[in-house]
Amino acid sequence: MNITVAQWRVILIVFAALVTGGPALWMALRPTKVASRLGMRGLKRQRALLDPTWASVDPLIRWMGLRMSGILDEKTITKIDKNLTYAGDWMGVTAEEYVALLVLAGLAGAALGGLVAFIDGRFTFMVPVLLLAGSSVPHMIVDNARVERFRAINRGLPYAIDLMALTMSAGLDFPGALSQVVTKAKANEALKDELGYILQQFHLGRTRAQVLKELSARVPIEAVTEFVHALLQAEERGTPVANALEIQASTARVRRANLAETAASDMRGKMVLPTMMIIGVSMTLIAIPSTMMIDKITGGMK
Repeated sequence: MNITVAQWRVILIVFAALVTGGPALWMALRPTKVASRLGMRGLKRQRALLDPTWASVDPLIRWMGLRMSGILDEKTITKIDKNLTYAGDWMGVTAEEYVALLVLAGLAGAALGGLVAFIDGRFTFMVPVLLLAGSSVPHMIVDNARVERFRAINRGLPYAIDLMALTMSAGLDFPGALSQVVTKAKANEALKDELGYILQQFHLGRTRAQVLKELSARVPIEAVTEFVHALLQAEERGTPVANALEIQASTARVRRANLAETAASDMRGKMVLPTMMIIGVSMTLIAIPSTMMIDKITGGMK
């Protein structure tokens, strides 16, 4: 018996429904747990809900995240949660909601591929391709947010340390210096968020050592690690924090200057090939019309 193209499409749809329906029912029946939205994560979620697009998909992500909470183990949740923290608690999503977002993005890509395959049967391969592409989009966005956040904090930290040292030399304590940076300094958003979070933890009664260690865990870059280490050493030895901040600010500026020089040297080497290509194209564009003109003149003289 010969099966027509339309029948193959129906069989494909039924098979996809059976394959996805079973796991979906299993996830729906798994026990769930309520997501925690305290601290920075709750603040970022409130900001995200101001976006109408995100607000429209937020209920679906929350629902899907509850389904995922029943199948993810604690080790996986801890690892994803750490990556989300590095990304600045991106959109305030939990680890379960992040996995749900990966699944939903993959399903959206597969649905788009299925639509293309339904229109033209030659593009059936687009279903798995767009499935993988769609599920990778949230991961790339979060990873890019992590890189940009680390870069912004590394760029703005020396100026923030300078201001803190200046204000502490004028008589303010460490929380007061932080408050001046958060409220009055022209620091970038990522740095303001982290320093504001530190200030909030001080108001909750946590010690300076606890807050600084958490900062080092939230932003594990060299500049922050050295900043935290210098302050912890100053606290242990009883030396003035303002002096430690001044030394740390000068060290951070020297590091930034060295990194800028290294980047400039690397860029000089990377620009050789594009420069040679531009020169070659320019010479070709000049040589071809000149050659044609010379041939025309010499041909006319003959």
